[in-house]
Amino acid sequence: MKSAKNGRDGRTRIIEGALRRFSQDGVSATTLASLREESGVSVGSFYHHFASKEHVFGVLYAEILATYQEAFIAELESHGTAREGIEAVVAFHMRWAGEHPERARLLVSERPPRKNEPGGAEVHELRRGFFRRVSDWWRPHMDNDLLQPVHPTMCYVLWLGPAQEMCRLWFAGAHAPTDEEIKGLGEAAWQSLRQRAES
Repeated sequence: MKSAKNGRDGRTRIIEGALRRFSQDGVSATTLASLREESGVSVGSFYHHFASKEHVFGVLYAEILATYQEAFIAELESHGTAREGIEAVVAFHMRWAGEHPERARLLVSERPPRKNEPGGAEVHELRRGFFRRVSDWWRPHMDNDLLQPVHPTMCYVLWLGPAQEMCRLWFAGAHAPTDEEIKGLGEAAWQSLRQRAES
């Protein structure tokens, strides 16, 4: 029982240390030595849980993505009207980034693991399930001529692209968004995605 607890603690320390290092230095600049130093685990303990730095990143990225997506869907599904949902998700995205800056920085700044890389298969499945649930919310509003029929990639770009860019400026220390600006981002997303009557 004690060894199992220690094992979980070691894995948790590695993940938490990796979050700090990856967020501060970036994945490419982070070394295995700095990961072990940050987490305070031995070489043997590290390799007991993870095969490489990339393995740690893949697991961490998938865990962060799953947490973000669940909160996103909960926010989206709590709104019944199309405009409320679109605008509320933008506000949620900015709020989540502010509350979890290290995690948000990884999602914004790092390339997701590819399907054949550690964590990539999990990320692929998470995205499939996520887009399915977003589509389930979107479809009735599209059928009622409130939202456009948009490809998922284009939907993401129009919905959250400007908010993502605002997050990059925020994380770089170039600009802290105001409540009014966040509201404006939500309104811009709605105008980009809503159906327009043909003239």
